[in-house]
Amino acid sequence: MEVDFSNIKVIGFDADDTLWVNETYFRDTEEKFAELLDAYETKNKIDQELFKMEMANLDIYGYGIKGFMLSMIESALDLSNNQVSQNTISEILNLGKKMISHPVELLDGVEEVLSNLMGKYRLIVLTKGDLLDQERKLEKSGLSQYFHHVEVLSDKKESNYSNLLEHLDIDVNEFLMIGNSLKSDVLPILNIGAQAVHVPFHTTWAHEMVAEDEMVNNHLKLNSLKDILKYLDN
Repeated sequence: MEVDFSNIKVIGFDADDTLWVNETYFRDTEEKFAELLDAYETKNKIDQELFKMEMANLDIYGYGIKGFMLSMIESALDLSNNQVSQNTISEILNLGKKMISHPVELLDGVEEVLSNLMGKYRLIVLTKGDLLDQERKLEKSGLSQYFHHVEVLSDKKESNYSNLLEHLDIDVNEFLMIGNSLKSDVLPILNIGAQAVHVPFHTTWAHEMVAEDEMVNNHLKLNSLKDILKYLDN
């Protein structure tokens, strides 16, 4: 599609599954969680109940690994009718701790893109999740040097973006958001009048799925983050 990024001065990057791998580890942990509870229910049922629990707890715990850990424990108790062993609870906690301590795996082309854009645009990270965990991942990633600002949001809705852009004194017409989620990184940005680029990741959390009637085509979709360099002034 035809795009015009000539007015862009500030570029926001999502973090999880845009700069580094994230969702893959959640899916791997769900597999291990289902194995721990296979004496109580089928894998499909366990997956469904865990997702329901995550959604029920979202307003309480927010996004991130810690809330996921608590939802796994609560689901284990429910699915087992409170019969799950202390050893299994410990194993669930260890699954979460392994996720938190997992090395940060950068996605292809991330450093190339950031090094090309640094100094030409004001680069910021706009992500959601647990503050401590996201700060840890950014530090481990080695990418901090590229960004003027890092913001960990409780959610990514129109109001979150609008308030942040106003706080950072960023003109909506000069802002471009790049991310892997249509629901969090594209639709709300388009709705406030800014521009967005969608770079899909091969795995998407069910909560981030967008219904067909919500799909839009007035944004740029790329197969790789590196492709953004073709559209920006370098």
